[in-house]
Amino acid sequence: MASGKRVVRMSVCPKVLSPQFPQMRRSASFKSLIIYGLSGPTIALNIWILSQIFRYFEHIFTILTTAAILAFLLNYLVKFFQRARISHTQSVIFVLFLTLTLLVILGFTLVPVVLDQTVQLSGKIPGLLTTSQNNLLQWEQWAHRRHLPVDFRVISNQINANIQTQVQGLAGQAVGFAGTLLSGLLNLVLVVVLAFYMLIYGERVWQGLSHLLPSYISVPFTSSLRLNFHNFFLSQLLLGLFMVVTLTPTFLLLKVPFALLFALLIGSAELIPFIGASLGIAVVTFLVLLQNWWLAIQVALAAVLMQQVKDNLIAPKLMGDFIGLNPIWIFVSILIGFEVAGLLGTLISVPIAGTIKGTYDAIRHGNPTDIVSSRKLPLDSRP
Repeated sequence: MASGKRVVRMSVCPKVLSPQFPQMRRSASFKSLIIYGLSGPTIALNIWILSQIFRYFEHIFTILTTAAILAFLLNYLVKFFQRARISHTQSVIFVLFLTLTLLVILGFTLVPVVLDQTVQLSGKIPGLLTTSQNNLLQWEQWAHRRHLPVDFRVISNQINANIQTQVQGLAGQAVGFAGTLLSGLLNLVLVVVLAFYMLIYGERVWQGLSHLLPSYISVPFTSSLRLNFHNFFLSQLLLGLFMVVTLTPTFLLLKVPFALLFALLIGSAELIPFIGASLGIAVVTFLVLLQNWWLAIQVALAAVLMQQVKDNLIAPKLMGDFIGLNPIWIFVSILIGFEVAGLLGTLISVPIAGTIKGTYDAIRHGNPTDIVSSRKLPLDSRP
């Protein structure tokens, strides 16, 4: 200090002086490249393995998944009765009684009508195809008179092949109808009974399974799974019920044959997100088109109108927007779900994808309690 001079110390960044830094950076890039390169084949292999496992245990998985979804939905009623200071077991028994009563009422009122219309429609399909073939021939003759290059022979030959296939298959369907109905009733009983036990003991079983995972994974995974499955299936069922309730009287006023069956077809297709209702409307319009083209136009307009009311007025208030999934990934998840598990995979693919996304976001942000659901209902919101 006596000299009054300052001593200036220079610090040199080790990245500049270390000759190994470029090699370390290249090594890290190479490792990342290997990880990303192997992730695609690994995911594809896992999906293929899951599809093979599902095909082997398809019946068991279908019953378990259907029962779990039913238990998810019935749990709302159980919680409602528990608020009235009724014990959990008594609430489950009361909900089971209400469910069985509703199924019996539907079994004696709605189901026979739907089955009768289904059988009638199956019997009329060969005649409808013949009528459509004659209409094509008339259109072709009309086009030839006006020297238009139109040829419907390929479509006509395809219709002939479909007629032969339908006529040959009707006899086999009639023979196996009783067995199919009996198997369906047995599966329904199994689903209801299993859902009853899931409502009582499911929480214990789930806690035992979730404890196998680390807490930072099990906590967000459990919360995200409940949010996505509850919100998704409840909202889709309500939207499908809206389509059935509004389209049934509309089709009856338009004197559409098999009005109840067609309305149920469109409402059931609503369970498939985004594309389900449009596919249902397209199928119904095509079936009506085989009978009457003007009536088919009226059916399509009425169904599209109800769909717009649902999408623009009811759906936003009921379930909000998709906040965790990009629409492209939603379509990808639907395609993967269909490839792995068919129709059942299509129905559960979106909530599973939302569960994975919500769990990943919670773990990445380091807050396991911050769960993002793919759908968010008003009843799940908190002030």
